[in-house]
Amino acid sequence: MEDPKHIHISEFNYPLPDERIAKFPLPVRDQSKLLVYSHGQVSEDVFTSLPNYLPQGSLMVFNNTKVIQARLHFRKETGALIEVFCLEPIEPNDYALNFQQTGHAAWLCMIGNLKKWKEGILRREMTVKGQPVVLTAERGECRGTSHWVDFRWNNPAITFADILESFGELPIPPYLNRETQESDKETYQTVYSKIKGSVAAPTAGLHFTPRVLDSLRQKGVDLAELTLHVGAGTFKPVKSEEIAGHEMHTEYISVSRSLLQQLIEHGGQAIAVGTTSVRTLESLYHIGVSLLAHPDGSNDALHVSQWQPYESQPAVPVSSVDALQAVLDYLDRHGMEALHTSTQIIIAPGYDYHIVKAMVTNFHQPQSTLLLLVSAFVHGDWRKIYDYALAHDFRFLSYGDSSLLIP
Repeated sequence: MEDPKHIHISEFNYPLPDERIAKFPLPVRDQSKLLVYSHGQVSEDVFTSLPNYLPQGSLMVFNNTKVIQARLHFRKETGALIEVFCLEPIEPNDYALNFQQTGHAAWLCMIGNLKKWKEGILRREMTVKGQPVVLTAERGECRGTSHWVDFRWNNPAITFADILESFGELPIPPYLNRETQESDKETYQTVYSKIKGSVAAPTAGLHFTPRVLDSLRQKGVDLAELTLHVGAGTFKPVKSEEIAGHEMHTEYISVSRSLLQQLIEHGGQAIAVGTTSVRTLESLYHIGVSLLAHPDGSNDALHVSQWQPYESQPAVPVSSVDALQAVLDYLDRHGMEALHTSTQIIIAPGYDYHIVKAMVTNFHQPQSTLLLLVSAFVHGDWRKIYDYALAHDFRFLSYGDSSLLIP
């Protein structure tokens, strides 16, 4: 596999006028346009026609993460408004456990208007589930561009999930350049979202409706779910000239035993809905490869580092089925029902895909790591796709139209 570190991000630029960025979704989500790229040919259709392009007996994998209302606003006594944006849980560092806390929870947060919050404790009085609660926030150490924040509240009947639910604001993408509206609470979640933890939606999934899911089942497409909690780093532009200088954010993944079995039954191949599902499925392959080399590896050793796919090549090629079986065997040895780990994988030109054979994805920002992922998938043919979309009135980014890519 080629080393992609010296790729220049400037080669992945294209003109995206502001009016092409969809500020709101369509009234009916499955009426969006679908660009179909199949073996080098580009055409267009409507999203409801998606099942027509997929082979019977294929496995389609969705990310069932749910976007949390991660932005909390506090007003200081001076009148300054401070925004505390919860990125990932620290104490406890498990999402589900953190949401169940009833007095204290610590998160890694981005802070808006940081210069106005030098010290001191922020307070906010609120009513949650009809009960009065005082929530405080105390700033701890700085980690990169984020800060440790301790949240405390004085009502043991209220969980941290309740506080975010009542008081948090849904974090829509910064490039929409507008305030979050009540409608976003519904339209910025997939219809199958279940597991709380993302600060951004896996947006390819926003086009699916119960009727599209039903018609996929009728076509004989098997549907399965995994969880990857999308971090704010997904919007982080590549600032370095070469991608070697870009640090990928860590994202938390959870994959059930049953999904691993389904993938193995489908020959280690899947159709991924969204780049988050792509990153999870491809990470599974590399986790399997490292387990084959070190079967007794600790759970920490299962983390997929940014350049791992390019740097640690097995001496003998490993099939996707063998890699997945190694992960399944690991779960069986440890009596686990699901794999919980994290990935920092960067998929860029030079990457060889192992599990993902087709993907549904939206149109991504210029010079983004997501565009690199798409380019690697279509063997460098991304311009043909984006030129077509720009010339045929497709809507771009999170609330925009989608594409089905079959290399």
